[in-house]
Amino acid sequence: MDAGAGIHRSSNPSQFSWLILSRNLLLAYQSFGVVYGDLSTSPLYVYTNTFAGKMQKHQTEEVIFGAFSLIFWTFTLIPLIKYICILLSADDNGEGGTFALYSLLCRHAKFSLLPNQQAADEELSAYKYGPSAQAIASSPLKRFLEKHRRLRTALLVVVLFGACMVIGDGVLTPAISVLSAVSGLQVADNKLTKGELVLLACVILVGLFALQHCGTHKVAFMFAPIVIIWLVSILSIGLYNIIHWNPKIVHALSPHYIIKFFSQTGKDGWISLGGVLLSITGTEAMFADLGHFTALSIRLAFALAIYPCLVVQYMGQAAFLSKNPNSMSNSFYDSIPDRVFWPVCVIATLAAIVGSQAVITATFSIVKQCHALGCFPRVKIVHTSKHIYGQIYIPEINWILMVLTLAITVGFQDTTFIGNAYGLACMTVMFITTFLMALVIIFVWQKSVILAACFLLFFWFIEGVYLSAALMKVPQGGWAPLVLSAIFMLIMYIWHYGTRKKYNFDLHNKVSLKWLLGLGPSLGIVRVPGIGLIYSELATGVPAIFSHFVTNLPAFHKVLVFVCVKSVPVPYVSPEERFLIGRVCPRPYRMYRCIVRYGYKDIQRDDGNFENKLIQSIAEFIQMDAVEPQFSSSESPSLDGRMAVMSINPVQSSLSLMESEQEILSIDESIQSSRSLTLQSLRSAYDDENPQIRRRHVSFQLPPNPGMDPSVREELMDLIQAKEAGVAYIMGHSYVKARRTSSFLKKLAIDIGYSFLRKNCRGPAVALNIPHISLIEVGMIYYV
Repeated sequence: MDAGAGIHRSSNPSQFSWLILSRNLLLAYQSFGVVYGDLSTSPLYVYTNTFAGKMQKHQTEEVIFGAFSLIFWTFTLIPLIKYICILLSADDNGEGGTFALYSLLCRHAKFSLLPNQQAADEELSAYKYGPSAQAIASSPLKRFLEKHRRLRTALLVVVLFGACMVIGDGVLTPAISVLSAVSGLQVADNKLTKGELVLLACVILVGLFALQHCGTHKVAFMFAPIVIIWLVSILSIGLYNIIHWNPKIVHALSPHYIIKFFSQTGKDGWISLGGVLLSITGTEAMFADLGHFTALSIRLAFALAIYPCLVVQYMGQAAFLSKNPNSMSNSFYDSIPDRVFWPVCVIATLAAIVGSQAVITATFSIVKQCHALGCFPRVKIVHTSKHIYGQIYIPEINWILMVLTLAITVGFQDTTFIGNAYGLACMTVMFITTFLMALVIIFVWQKSVILAACFLLFFWFIEGVYLSAALMKVPQGGWAPLVLSAIFMLIMYIWHYGTRKKYNFDLHNKVSLKWLLGLGPSLGIVRVPGIGLIYSELATGVPAIFSHFVTNLPAFHKVLVFVCVKSVPVPYVSPEERFLIGRVCPRPYRMYRCIVRYGYKDIQRDDGNFENKLIQSIAEFIQMDAVEPQFSSSESPSLDGRMAVMSINPVQSSLSLMESEQEILSIDESIQSSRSLTLQSLRSAYDDENPQIRRRHVSFQLPPNPGMDPSVREELMDLIQAKEAGVAYIMGHSYVKARRTSSFLKKLAIDIGYSFLRKNCRGPAVALNIPHISLIEVGMIYYV
């Protein structure tokens, strides 16, 4: 069938290309609702913000034509040339955004600051995405950056600052979009006061944030048509205004009018650039939301619809304003013909809500990625779509965003002030993206430094001019994103600092393997049936917490697995590559290590199947270890660190263990159970109270295989018996404190800041979906 399909495709390349095109056209249609809502609602407030303040005395036809010329060329150079033509090609396994660029850089040069990184991570299929890094191994710039840790830290700080500005966007976009949309009501009814408008905007915003838990996919089918109707509306109004008011506006496409604009307005014109840049706010979403679509679909949507519709709309507004300069304060709504005013007003409000929705969803994604980098406290992540991977909802962040958005709306009550804040946030993100893209051109695309420098200088010059104008407006609202970013950066820094200090403490206080080997296979205590999963952040070595058990408890589980859940610098890790299995001590000790790897966009779902996958992976490893004895020799004391990727393939699983599912919890009578009747009754009561998280019981059996090595059979039987006896999850309940000799700032960061964040974020057991009934926590104080 596949061969036939291949012949059919090759004989009809046009049909195959038509299939690809039709798929991309469908994705392009869907992208309107998710990607372009924010960018397409910019005409609501661009001219109003541009001609605010001292620009009100420059409302001549030539200056208005010059403002349109500025908007046109800005819209052409940044969204079209920089993003559509260049940036969309710099994806990471189909993912976009500042984190994707940083991830690419971390893999092609050793810039990563994530702990627990291993050589085995470089074997991941997603890791090898892009050109080979060998060709630039001798690059002096690469060696210089890798050598200086402070430069790598500075790079991470730049990326996180960009992330904080995106979170700032998540606060400001809903405020400016909804407030601008409802301002149309004031045009229609002069009796409405500003206070009543703000109250209406707040009601809409509360409704918008309250609906987030439903997930984007529930209302996504409505989103694309709303944006398309909105685009058709603004295109029609734009054409009407050009023809009806001033067809000469077409001449303003010439950059000559930009020179006229600055010659007449001077410093006032430069400051007004803070309003012009609002025409490109939302551009970053094209790159950030690339993971849900394809580069071609986003390019098609922009080139065929977004670009022409918005250019015509801005041109039409300028034509209208050139003859009606007094309408500047409500330029968009005043330019709408009376007959279609109310339908457009309703569509504008809906389009503003759609634009806000996209940015809020992107904010959730950014927070998730910051957490994966170890730079954000643990939060509850809810996966809202079974079909679209990556659509998530974070309750804590949602309500924080809502409170901040309402505070901005009520505090400023004016789109001009919010626009100043919004413009600064967006331009900062673009400025950082340009810098990261220049590094990608050198280290990932392996182009010359001169080409990267040309790219950097050209776009930094344009963005720098806009950024300088936006910074001039810091006293008039521009301070808002800076304050928000500073708060989020402080949270991120304190969490990252505390987490690193705690990890380094674990690293320097590992249990000696010689000491463990000296205790013998029994570890000097009674080994009882059961599996103990000991969670630690260490990818190698035995955590200090384990010595607490061995020295203080009279008995311990027969099978021990040291589990490390870690992030790797790729967007997704396929389930086949998720588990790395190895031994910690020789075979008789029955001690293993399991490293569970997740990408920065992966979501740890509680499917209740983790234990079974883990047992299956260890069983596969035991068999492989017997076939390839050179992989881990029992005589070698330096076993730790040798790991193998164990893919759980249903076809291969019959080689190892046969599963037999039982919905009702039952214990095989042929295997002696260490569970007491009390524990069994407790568990059944727990399952009755929590039916939604009831885990299916899977009993494993060895297949009849006369040729199996007796020692392998014995080890597999021990594993099966331990699984039937029960699985316990063991974690350290850590208290992190600064040493007495520490500086005041360190004590402030660790004892107050980090301690507060740890107490108020989700516990590690909850974040890792560990069943509460099987959890054992051990108190441990870290003096860092």
